[in-house]
Amino acid sequence: MTFAYRLAALALVGGLAAPAIASADGKSLFMDNCSACHQANGKGVKGAFPPLDGAPLVKGPPKVVITTVLNGRAGMPAFKDDLSDADLAAILTYVRSSWSNKAPGVKAAEVSAARAAARAEAKARGLQAH
Repeated sequence: MTFAYRLAALALVGGLAAPAIASADGKSLFMDNCSACHQANGKGVKGAFPPLDGAPLVKGPPKVVITTVLNGRAGMPAFKDDLSDADLAAILTYVRSSWSNKAPGVKAAEVSAARAAARAEAKARGLQAH
């Protein structure tokens, strides 16, 4: 096998492996970004941080939970500037399918659409006369 052939083979293998490496791991992202408040078991901290395990918000329509995570709510930070659409989708898919939750996953395109809608709404509010 020539050096050029080996190099081409490595480039091909590297190109095929890259998407798998780049794909978001929802559990790891949850542990890094959410578990300090909502706990690794999704039970939250009574009186401080709501549980995600069995929460109607988590199991309900994806748009509601996506918007909540993007924009924050009641002391929860907004993640719209910190995490990509793919990362948010991975986290939400993990949360919606973990513990006692059995809701469908979330696609990055759904997060992207919610993010665009939030931007458009904010822009429209900024154009209103005072």
